[in-house]
Amino acid sequence: MACHVVAVPYPGRGHINPMMNLCKSLLSSTSLHGHEILITFLVTQEWQTLIGTNHHMPHNIRICTIPNVLPSELTRGSDFAGFYEAVMTKMEAPFEAFLDQIETPVTVIIADTELLWVVPVANHRHIPVALLWTSSASVFSMFLHHDLFRRNGHLGTDLFEERVEYIPGVSSTRKANLPTIFDRNHERVLQLTLQCIERVKEAHYLLFNSIYEIEQQVIDILRTKYPFSLYTVGPAIPFFEINNNDEPDYLQWLDSQRTGSVLYVSLGSYLSVSHEQMEEIVAGVCDSGVKFLWVAREGNKSWLNHDCLVNGFVVPWCDQLRVLCHSSIGGFLSHCGWNSVLEATFAGVPILTFPIFFDQAPNSKQIVEDWKVGLHGKAMVGPKNVTREEISGLVHRFMNSQSNEGKELRKRANEVKEACRRAIVEGGSSIHNLNAFVLDVLQKVNKCRD
Repeated sequence: MACHVVAVPYPGRGHINPMMNLCKSLLSSTSLHGHEILITFLVTQEWQTLIGTNHHMPHNIRICTIPNVLPSELTRGSDFAGFYEAVMTKMEAPFEAFLDQIETPVTVIIADTELLWVVPVANHRHIPVALLWTSSASVFSMFLHHDLFRRNGHLGTDLFEERVEYIPGVSSTRKANLPTIFDRNHERVLQLTLQCIERVKEAHYLLFNSIYEIEQQVIDILRTKYPFSLYTVGPAIPFFEINNNDEPDYLQWLDSQRTGSVLYVSLGSYLSVSHEQMEEIVAGVCDSGVKFLWVAREGNKSWLNHDCLVNGFVVPWCDQLRVLCHSSIGGFLSHCGWNSVLEATFAGVPILTFPIFFDQAPNSKQIVEDWKVGLHGKAMVGPKNVTREEISGLVHRFMNSQSNEGKELRKRANEVKEACRRAIVEGGSSIHNLNAFVLDVLQKVNKCRD
């Protein structure tokens, strides 16, 4: 085997999906030039079961497991800090045991940046490490330059409307648009994340699930911070599987709707808003009179009553990228998880932003203020809920494609879409970077053999 990659994602859907999509993209790299490649994708036993039902697996990607040493995926949202700490402290020993037992020599480890223990373990064994950052490059810069917030008195304060204008590569923003773990209630998670960022300098490569053309300024600055190669390889989304021939019921329903008339609603697979807030969201969307396709987890289905369904279709899961690329979709009400942002960008769909946690507030700011492809809803965690009247008005305004505002949103969304798609064709920035990364890894293999 010319190249054996071990991929180690953070155990969460928002991290595992882009890591898997990156691995599939590696298989098609022109830099392989006929070289054999094997990718070992390492997850917990619980995640092996979840992956088995959601991914089309190429023959040269194999799933291997470590024991379930973490709280279940089904409950991690109830104690994020506890789960995050468990990831940092309980996975190292089984990872080392896995490396001790593996038969095929490892060429390179691609690991999530938020796995604190991978770099020292790999360096001890003289295995090169590429770290994958699954959020935006702008958010990475916020963490890397975290000390600036302290120097400017913006940590642990409630001055949410104050401007922050000193983050390298990031345009002026409000304190309210910083990652939510910067506030005083998430100190332990913040410290662990900062330790992960500090350890990046000990790696051999840094990969971003982003597109150079939409984060050019911050990427250029970050490249000056490290002595090794930094590559944008996004969007790590399943665009290569979009032409699936099956036609589930929700796509058939979309086929029957007018072009650009349907609002797609998904607030993520992990964190939830309060019961009271969800009631307001449902009522507001239904009151707007706009057609909608809603992905509702089991616990949220009860809010979508029969009267509401006159204008909509509700599913527990859908192929999100195929939905967003459907001609009937005119907008996306989203929690602004980075994977969802990239998929909407690829599809050219404007976003109504309702961030909940972590990087979602700065993502919302990029969407609305930097790229100008969406409208601000409101952060749905906090002392005051967004009312049904506010949501109804926002949805109606957002979905009006004939207003000057609506036309401009859709024009900008299409421009960003074109930039995104240019990056993933032969000669595009992300394909070039992916090929350069693979070529560099293979050259290291050949040097070792010589």
